[in-house]
Amino acid sequence: MGAIQPWHIILVLLAFLILFGSKKLPDAARGLGRSMRIFKSEVKEMQNDGKPDTDTATPAPTPRELPSGEVPPTTTAPTDDVKKSA
Repeated sequence: MGAIQPWHIILVLLAFLILFGSKKLPDAARGLGRSMRIFKSEVKEMQNDGKPDTDTATPAPTPRELPSGEVPPTTTAPTDDVKKSA
């Protein structure tokens, strides 16, 4: 007697369709989906607070070997010798 029957669900869906129209229901469902994804990511972030983040840690890049005869690039600091035009 107190259980939800299939015709109850159909009646609720029909009421939503009448109230919101067929064009706004997909937008509402999309917005609800986005909200749920944001909520899940925030909950996950709160659970990981204080724990070291080992999943997203990127290893240090390994130096690549240069072909014979190639000189490695050098980084130079910008010089102030350049004349500025007024």
